Amino acid sequence: MNTHFLGLRTAVYPAKNLDATKQWYIDALGIEPYFDAPFYVGFNIGGFELGLDPDAKMSAGGGPQAYWGVQNIQAAIDHLVEIGAQIAEEAHEVGEGIKVAVLEDPFGNPLGLIENPHFKLS
Repeated sequence: MNTHFLGLRTAVYPAKNLDATKQWYIDALGIEPYFDAPFYVGFNIGGFELGLDPDAKMSAGGGPQAYWGVQNIQAAIDHLVEIGAQIAEEAHEVGEGIKVAVLEDPFGNPLGLIENPHFKLS
C-alpha cells in the first residue's frame, strides 16, 4: 500500500527575530546553516531540516510546523482531501523546485507536506 508519505523531513519554527533565532540555533546545534537568506534559514541535522521562518504562522497547537515528505504533492493532497482532510494552505513553490502545503486532518491537526526534489528517496 502506497501512502504517498516518504517520512518526516522538515520542522519549521516561527522566528520573529530571525537573526537572534538563527544565532541561538547556531550556538545550540554547533553548526552553521546550510541555507541562510532573509526569508528563511535552514539547518541540516542528520538528514532532516530545521527551518527558521520569520513569516511562519504558528501551527494549530502553537508550535512548529512539521512537514512530511511526499514524492508528488498534488497526488498526496488529492488523496488526503478524498479521505476527509481540508486544505489550510494550498501547495506552492518556495524556491528551487520545493513545494509545500498544509492540510488539516478531520480532527483539526495540521498536516504539512513537502515535495523536495533535493531529498534522496532512500
